[in-house]
Amino acid sequence: MERFSTNTAKSLLGRNVNLHLKDGSVIVNVLLAEIQKDEFKRKAFVKCVPYGRKNTLKIPLKNIAWAELLNLNLIEAHG
Repeated sequence: MERFSTNTAKSLLGRNVNLHLKDGSVIVNVLLAEIQKDEFKRKAFVKCVPYGRKNTLKIPLKNIAWAELLNLNLIEAHG
């Protein structure tokens, strides 16, 4: 499995995903909204919006192991 990178994050912008973190935890059903870079510390962050919420999460790119793409049409059909 290739590591989660800026290019991978860019390809998923505007989509709902489950984010699997390197510590084993999962952040369920978030919209990848933006990639932010801290020029002074040379760190990249992914800005995420939880489904149905307005607040945002800012997760360091290096903490993400992989992202699972979600199909909201399937979720809403069963709900």
